[in-house]
Amino acid sequence: MAQKITHRCVGTCSQQIDIEVENGVIREVAFEGGCHGNTQGVAALVRGMRVEEAVIRLEGIDCRGRGTSCPDQLAQALKTLL
Repeated sequence: MAQKITHRCVGTCSQQIDIEVENGVIREVAFEGGCHGNTQGVAALVRGMRVEEAVIRLEGIDCRGRGTSCPDQLAQALKTLL
């Protein structure tokens, strides 16, 4: 059964991330706001990836000294599923 979550972003240009996960595998990611090309790229790269692997790869990525980034916010959202 697929799980759908919505994450409100903090400290980034993206305002929200909608995520669909099924059996621990990311099926769909959609960012609202942010750098369109970059967020589309991140979403495409994690599609089909296990949640744990995406968290390991994305957590802690910083954007312009903000202490977070769109990829990091995605990792924070995915951590709620672990």
